[in-house]
Amino acid sequence: MILAQEALALLREGNRRFISDARSRDTLADRARRIELADGQEPFAAILGCSDSRVPVEIIFDQGLGDLFVIRVAGNIVAPSLIGSVEFAAEQFGTRLVVVLGHSRCGVIDATLEQLQRPKQNQSHNLHSIVDMVRPSVEGLLATDLRHDLNALVHQAVRANIRASANHLRHGSKVIEQLIHNAGLLVVGAEYSLETGVVDFFDGIPD
Repeated sequence: MILAQEALALLREGNRRFISDARSRDTLADRARRIELADGQEPFAAILGCSDSRVPVEIIFDQGLGDLFVIRVAGNIVAPSLIGSVEFAAEQFGTRLVVVLGHSRCGVIDATLEQLQRPKQNQSHNLHSIVDMVRPSVEGLLATDLRHDLNALVHQAVRANIRASANHLRHGSKVIEQLIHNAGLLVVGAEYSLETGVVDFFDGIPD
């Protein structure tokens, strides 16, 4: 089993390789690795990320087959099925690091801020349900001076949503809470920059 801090170091190092265009040959998929994984998997980290096509998790962390348990949903929101997926990875595979991964210029954040300022009556029920889950973490920002700076507002809203999702995972499941207290599970929040490729781990990182 790979411990949380070691897993975090592996992700950071993989992201550094991605940024520098120095992808490791060890992460390239080949026939032998594919056959090996047919009998089981031991992903060293679980990533709850956004579905955005510009944020392919294995690529930005330079990881290969079987390395990451990836859960993707628009806006990296936390719903019961997603909590269950994290529980499954942690219990079934012994995964000890969970990362909530948001990203700059997130369309769901933009849609939520727009809905808060100019409500749309014709928004689909399904999209509205996602916006409603993001809303509590970002609406308070509209009461601050950030409302006068759209770029700063979106940036802080992205981070607020990541923090909220990570906190929801930490406290929205007895299974996860017990694994945090008794088995070294770590839940952290991170933001991926579309512009630079850098992943900034900023929430829940131990001193």
